[in-house]
Amino acid sequence: MSGEGGDAKLVPVLAGVAAAMLAAFAVGIGMYGDAEGVRLGAVVTIAAIGLLVGVAVDRDRLRRTREREQGNVAIAARLDRLDADAAIPLAPSREVRPQDALARIDAAFDEVRRLREVSEGVYGLEALFDVAGRLVWISPSIHRITGRTPAECLAAPDAIVFLVHESDRNYCLRTARKVAEGGPPANFEMRLMRADGRICWVACHWRPLGDDSTHPAGLRMSAEDIQARKETEYKLLETVTELRRAQALRERYLARSNDERQRLSALLNVIRLGILFMDRDHRVLYYNRAMLSIWGFAPEENLIGMRDVVLQSRVAPLLEQPEAYFEHIAGVLQVHGVSETHEIGLRDGRIVTDVSTVVESVAEPVQGRRWIGRVWIYEDVTEERKIARKMVELAERDPLTNLFNRRRFHEELNRLVAEASRHAVRVGLIAIDLDGFKPINDEFGHQAGDVVLVGLAQAVGGVIRRNEMFFRLGGDEFGVLVPDAEERDLCELARRILEVIETQRFEFEGRSASLTASLGIALFPQHADNPEQLVAVADQAMYCSKNRGRDRWTLAGSQAHESDRMVPSESDEPICRGD
Repeated sequence: MSGEGGDAKLVPVLAGVAAAMLAAFAVGIGMYGDAEGVRLGAVVTIAAIGLLVGVAVDRDRLRRTREREQGNVAIAARLDRLDADAAIPLAPSREVRPQDALARIDAAFDEVRRLREVSEGVYGLEALFDVAGRLVWISPSIHRITGRTPAECLAAPDAIVFLVHESDRNYCLRTARKVAEGGPPANFEMRLMRADGRICWVACHWRPLGDDSTHPAGLRMSAEDIQARKETEYKLLETVTELRRAQALRERYLARSNDERQRLSALLNVIRLGILFMDRDHRVLYYNRAMLSIWGFAPEENLIGMRDVVLQSRVAPLLEQPEAYFEHIAGVLQVHGVSETHEIGLRDGRIVTDVSTVVESVAEPVQGRRWIGRVWIYEDVTEERKIARKMVELAERDPLTNLFNRRRFHEELNRLVAEASRHAVRVGLIAIDLDGFKPINDEFGHQAGDVVLVGLAQAVGGVIRRNEMFFRLGGDEFGVLVPDAEERDLCELARRILEVIETQRFEFEGRSASLTASLGIALFPQHADNPEQLVAVADQAMYCSKNRGRDRWTLAGSQAHESDRMVPSESDEPICRGD
């Protein structure tokens, strides 16, 4: 309160005191003076009291006027400040009349009401805190976000503890404290606890209230509901995590697949089989080293992507019969199963086999087809065929003379007899037994006997025609099979054989040696009904030749099949001549 205002309030008090003193003075005069004096004193007292009362009233009026003027100035100042703070569009004036002040107050009230409506209708969350962190005001949107009313939040001892999730609570308190202590505004995301126990993510912004940021009047917290965004982020994160997991698995499986491919490629490159894989478009997809080697390609040749027609044109010069092989390929392409093994003759003498099959797909059919290509397997069987022929020769030929042996003799005899029965032709058999071979063997040794056998085999082979077959049946026994034979032709062949054998000369230890042969001739079905009987008849005819003096041939008679083998003559000495 100012000094002038205090003096104005003391005026009535002092006037009262003065009036009381005057009254006492008048009473004193009345007690000691006469009646005129009493009346004079009363008049003086009344006049003095009136004067004092008038002065007091005037002073009180002046005081009230000054107070009203000071009140108007204060109201004007506060209205101006409200204009500046709230941006109320009112004309400022220091000369404020009561009606103007009331109008401005009404306008301010209306603006405050509108501001309240705006604040209550804010979609985001707004809250005001004092510098101690106590909640002062919070927007009604808190109920939409957390399910709690503003009254519940204001009634809570600590709104931050009441609303913020425990995981984010300490950070929120520390950040709010820093802003209240003059720190910079802070932005961060935190979780609010809903009334139903769930959480709600919000993005909040803390900033100080007032013009002095170092000593703020309070704190304002603005928050935006970002729960939907967080859920999307979580889903996106889960998707990214799943994609990364899938990517990791894919890379792992790809690495394992590449390792398996390398192992398989290394395996396929060391085997002797040539492997060629063609896709559905008839282009080369894979091949190994053996395939390049078999078909004469350079090791560094790249066939990937080459069409089958181009590949065929590249290998055609290597083939003995290109057209026949390409027809074989066309036939194989019409079959979806495993093809039959096919032999391919090359001009350099090699023999290659191929086998092919369709490779099925484990995936869904593409354009109605479940297969992904075709694999061809090639093998160079040249050495195998040579070994096989050698084995056949060893099994069917006499190792000394290289003539067909007894096993092959019986196979061919059965075959020729069967064909002769079907076609109504005859088969001839000439049985040959050397005369005088055993003495040469005994006198000059087995090596000399081997020389005789080899020499006679070569000499007699020279008179055997292409359709006739010459066999060594064992020891010094030989045989000749003649298909579609006639008696005259057989007799002529027997004569030539005897002449060749008789003209052969051998020299051992300085001495010359020669020998003859006894031959027996038989025909199927003229002399026998089956292969075994034919051999027996020819054998009997041969022994007839020995009994008749050797160095001759004998044609089996019609009754020969009824006789047993005849005993050879006692003399079986070779014809030996000295030099």
